[in-house]
Formats: sequence, C-alpha cells, structure tokens
Amino acid sequence: MDNTKQHSVGRWISLLHRYGNVYMNEQLKAYNLGAGQYQFLAVLYDNEGLSQDELAHTLKMDKGTAARAIAKLEKEGYVERKTFSVDKRIKKLYLTDKAHAFKSTLTSILSGWSSITTKNLSEDEHVFAMKLLNKMSLNAETYLDEMK
Repeated sequence: MDNTKQHSVGRWISLLHRYGNVYMNEQLKAYNLGAGQYQFLAVLYDNEGLSQDELAHTLKMDKGTAARAIAKLEKEGYVERKTFSVDKRIKKLYLTDKAHAFKSTLTSILSGWSSITTKNLSEDEHVFAMKLLNKMSLNAETYLDEMK
C-alpha cells in the first residue's frame, strides 16, 4: 500500500491547517496579529456591523474563541464596538481606518498561501480540489447540524 493511503483525509486536512497557521502567524507577526484573528477581519470586510455572536456563528466558532479574537483585534486597533441603536445591549463590530488600510495586505497574504498550496496543480486539479473540499465541508456541516 502506498503511503498516501495509510492516512486519513482528516490527517492531511489537519496538516494543511497547521502549516497554514504557521504561515499566517509568520506573515501577520509584523501587524501584531495571528492566525486566530485574520478570519474575523476577513468576514467583517464583507459584513461590517455584525455582532460578536453573529460573527462567531458565521465562522462556526465558539463564543469564547470569538471573544478572545475580537478583544485582540480591538486592542490592536482593527475593530471597534458600537452600541446598536435599537437594543443598547447589542454591540456591533466595525472596522477602523487601520483595518481598512490593512485589507489589501491581508488579501495579498491569503493569496500567497493559496499560491503555495496550489503551486503544482493544473487548473483542472485546482477546480476539482476546491469542489472536493467544499463537498467534504458540507458533509461535515450537515452531520454536525443533524447532531444538534
């Protein structure tokens, strides 16, 4: 049996995730950010004004993880909380000028990682890999939703 068949799909996905975190941590170090925060910024670039809970739900993360990441982004000056006018208990998250200025840098960093991971793939292989990963993610999401 060749070596690739000896390991589960989950192992390879986990390995890519860990390598991705190492890459992101290294690339984001100069901006006082880490792999745990950039995803929150990425979502807010397209959905500014979400609450912390909505952001956690969108990223499929627990509330504690979201709270820590958002607190770090707030401390570093990338996001600010503003009270929702209808319900004063709800605070919405907005990007600062610093975050808006950082958007092209983050896009470039993410594009760099994508280039690294797809370096030797043909266009067909890249499309097929994306379809497979999307399908696997949907399978996992459906399973977890059914567990609830």
